[in-house]
Amino acid sequence: MIETMRREGYELQIGQPQVIIKEVDGVKCEPVEELTIDLPENVSGKAVEMVTLRKGDLLSMETKGDRMICEFIIPSRGIIGMRNQLLTATAGEAIMTHRFKEYQPLRGGIPERQNGSLVSMENGSAIPYSIDKLQDRGKFFVNPGEAIYEGQVIGENSRSDDMTVNVTKTKKLSNVRSSGADDKARIVPAIKFSLEEALEYIQKDEYVEVTPSHLRLRKVYLKEVERKRNKIV
Repeated sequence: MIETMRREGYELQIGQPQVIIKEVDGVKCEPVEELTIDLPENVSGKAVEMVTLRKGDLLSMETKGDRMICEFIIPSRGIIGMRNQLLTATAGEAIMTHRFKEYQPLRGGIPERQNGSLVSMENGSAIPYSIDKLQDRGKFFVNPGEAIYEGQVIGENSRSDDMTVNVTKTKKLSNVRSSGADDKARIVPAIKFSLEEALEYIQKDEYVEVTPSHLRLRKVYLKEVERKRNKIV
């Protein structure tokens, strides 16, 4: 539906996907799904560990040649955001399918994304010089020259907390040359998400901004002062 609206020229913002919690006989219940993962046998341990961390239960493991078919029962909450991590852990070889089974009593908390966000503090264009100087802070989602705005999520922090950065700062010009001052910037290509990947990636305090020509991530509150005042737990 979102892709259809995008093609029709609409612009919209989408928050983090949430599951529907029901109360059955006075007990809060959540949707639970049957999850099947087909992956190489030598990386099956990583998948089992990942699903277990997300409150999943292993039902069976069946070997087919050099691949393993693992079946689990897992809360729908646990599947949100797992696909990208699973593909990374298995070098893109995992095949994941899931379908709704039933409602079961609510399970405990599920680990969220471990890394924080790099958030722009200024409106303007991303400058190669600034991106180069900040690359040790994390991975970027924007390329040099790309238009950005205050509150936009422009990268992933290497640490767990959010960091506000300025990538619109240009190099100070002077008539004094120093050794190594004019080294060319070596910039790692930006990570670009598909719509599905972006929706899996965002946290509770972030939106995916969808327009016919762009797909961006942003904070719910664009100004840092407002984010601190209205911190979403």
